[in-house]
Amino acid sequence: MAAMIGIYCRDNHGSGGEMCEECAELKVYAEKRLEKCPYQEDKPTCANCPIHCYKQDRREQVKAVMRYAGPRMIFKHPIFAIRHIIDGYKKAPPKGHRAAVRKSES
Repeated sequence: MAAMIGIYCRDNHGSGGEMCEECAELKVYAEKRLEKCPYQEDKPTCANCPIHCYKQDRREQVKAVMRYAGPRMIFKHPIFAIRHIIDGYKKAPPKGHRAAVRKSES
C-alpha cells in the first residue's frame, strides 16, 4: 500500500521524493488498519476480501490511489505487482479462520 500511495502522491500532488501530509496520513492509517486485519498473512486482495478495513471516507481515498497506482505498479515495483496479481486469485479464508489458528497454536 505504501508503494501505491507513493506513486499516487508523486504523480498527483507533485511531491517529488517526500509524501504530502495528506498522503502520509493515509499511509499511516492504512498501515494501522492492515496491522489489525484478522487475515494477516492470509489476507486476500481488497477486491476479494469480505471485510472492509477502511472507513467510508478513507475507502474512497484508497480506491482512488489503487485505481491510479495499480496499473503503474508493474513499472515501478514489478515484484509487488506480480505478487498482487497472484494474490488476486486467492479466496478469503472462512470467517473465524484466525481464531481457529490462534487456538491451535496455544
